[in-house]
Amino acid sequence: MVRVVLAQPRGFCAGVERAIEIVDRALKKYGPPIYVRHEIVHNRHVVEDLRTRGAVFVDHLADIPAGAMTVFSAHGVPRQVEKEARERALPVLDATCPLVAKVHAEGRRYAAQGREIVLIGHAGHAEVEGTIGQIPGKVHLVQTVADVAALAPGTPDKLAYVTQTTLSVDDTRTVIAALKQRFPDIVGPNVRDICYATQNRQQAVRALAATVDVILVVGSRNSSNSNRLCEIGADLGRPSYLIDDASALQSEWFAGAASIGVTAGASAPEMLVQSVIEGLRQFAEIEVETLDGVAEDVRFRFPAELADA
Repeated sequence: MVRVVLAQPRGFCAGVERAIEIVDRALKKYGPPIYVRHEIVHNRHVVEDLRTRGAVFVDHLADIPAGAMTVFSAHGVPRQVEKEARERALPVLDATCPLVAKVHAEGRRYAAQGREIVLIGHAGHAEVEGTIGQIPGKVHLVQTVADVAALAPGTPDKLAYVTQTTLSVDDTRTVIAALKQRFPDIVGPNVRDICYATQNRQQAVRALAATVDVILVVGSRNSSNSNRLCEIGADLGRPSYLIDDASALQSEWFAGAASIGVTAGASAPEMLVQSVIEGLRQFAEIEVETLDGVAEDVRFRFPAELADA
């Protein structure tokens, strides 16, 4: 008998639930097609499900017909994209995660104080591109302590930092420490502003690593937080595998394993976790349990246009 241990919490966060529900309600209220700039969240199964129901995912507003209902993804968009949508008079539903929008507001507030902004995040990530595009003035992107050492701000005594929401307190701690050491006058948000879901899921995977032999992380390759969960498991000495779904399972991963941990990134639906559990039954007889963990009850409001949908 092999123990299968589920992390708690795992899977969808409130921002992802809200974004997907916005597209779902829009499809029901306005009918297809609904155009979504960028993938609504970073999960292939979620995107494909919405696509089959009439959502059309585009990289540029120019690909959206005049007057078509438009949704901005959970990752947020640059101000230039908002301006383009207004100029084209596109009806827009903004599914930007409220925690991402809070980072945007913090960045603009610091910029209004005459500060250059340091953004801690991953180059090329949709959220990072949106945040940089939301903050006027100079934004420096750093990911590592080495990046901090190479920074050459124009006003080193007037700096502020903000962080990508899919990084946890632990992910940013050493970079923030390096910033404060090199630039003692730098200011930044309270650690309580870090995304609760990112921190909770990383704490859960650490608890999982303490009790299992192998860890499976359900999530897509382009999901920043899913990749990080996998990295944490590996860092703690547990073979860890990032999988889209049960079809990716390989028997050699579990040879000699008495216990298997399963978690999921913030953009992965619970149905994929359950399918992985069923997939594991083909390799061994299993018993399933769930670790104790944080119970999340965060909910975000919907755009007024969809409140009754």
